[in-house]
Amino acid sequence: MPTTSLTKCELEVMQVVWDRSGATVQEVVDALDRSLAYTTVLTTLKILHEKRGVLRRTKRGRAHVYVPAVSCDTVRRSMLGELRARLFGGSTKSLVLNLIQQDELTAADIREVKAAISALESRP
Repeated sequence: MPTTSLTKCELEVMQVVWDRSGATVQEVVDALDRSLAYTTVLTTLKILHEKRGVLRRTKRGRAHVYVPAVSCDTVRRSMLGELRARLFGGSTKSLVLNLIQQDELTAADIREVKAAISALESRP
């Protein structure tokens, strides 16, 4: 799978597009939690479309509508794989242990992690 590593700003913009299953520049500007200039959002969307290949663009009237070309899960897996390779020498075990030891997990979180491990253990 090719690496799809996005910046913080790119991820914020993509989250809006994923949530709406497509959006114009103005719709993204209006939906963001922080104030970004229209031109900044436009440039970011163009990069996500033309260089990153994670968006497709269609025309609706005078506006362009940007729609996801990849899922949020695909980007998460790609970025997590890159993080695992860069910081943990490719070791999933080291990544998971580091997360568990550094993060404050609730009892519900621990039950969910245990259930996920049990499901993995019962796979053929």
